[in-house]
Amino acid sequence: MAKVTPIDEAIDLDSSKYIVSRTDTRGNITYGNEYFIEISGYAKAELIGSPHNIIRHPDMPKALFKMMWDRIKQGHNIMAVVKNLAKDGRYYWVITDFESKNDPKTGEILGYTAYRKVAPDKVIEKIEPIYQKLLEIEKTKSVDAAEMYLQGYLDEIGKTYDEFVDDLVENKGMFRVFFKIMKKVFS
Repeated sequence: MAKVTPIDEAIDLDSSKYIVSRTDTRGNITYGNEYFIEISGYAKAELIGSPHNIIRHPDMPKALFKMMWDRIKQGHNIMAVVKNLAKDGRYYWVITDFESKNDPKTGEILGYTAYRKVAPDKVIEKIEPIYQKLLEIEKTKSVDAAEMYLQGYLDEIGKTYDEFVDDLVENKGMFRVFFKIMKKVFS
């Protein structure tokens, strides 16, 4: 599939809808709900079997995805603010809760599910400068250096990554209930 060229135009997401996708352990898409398919701009047949990074926007730091994959491969959930890329080059920001799906008998990881909802503007305004700094470090040094910078930033503010994101997205009350409901519906 041809590489998509990003354009500086946001997709206006419907805050009453949710986006869900599943992948196998290698990150290939095995499921996408109708809203995921609609927003991505790809046909279902184009998505299923494709690497999930088909929707990765180049404005997203590789260090964030490295950290995410390290965590979910160990069976730990992670929440992140993510800028995704649609087939037509437009972008959309979401808050994503990544979860491992395990075999109930063996505990072996079978795949991963991502539950997404619209990221509020105030969250984007706070995270974009951090992502820009990580991208700058990745370009001039390395992904590992960007990851070290992020850890240093978190140490400086006295928070773990999870605490930082929970505070940033105000992961409490109805927000937290939303993701719990999505996990029950799609488990």
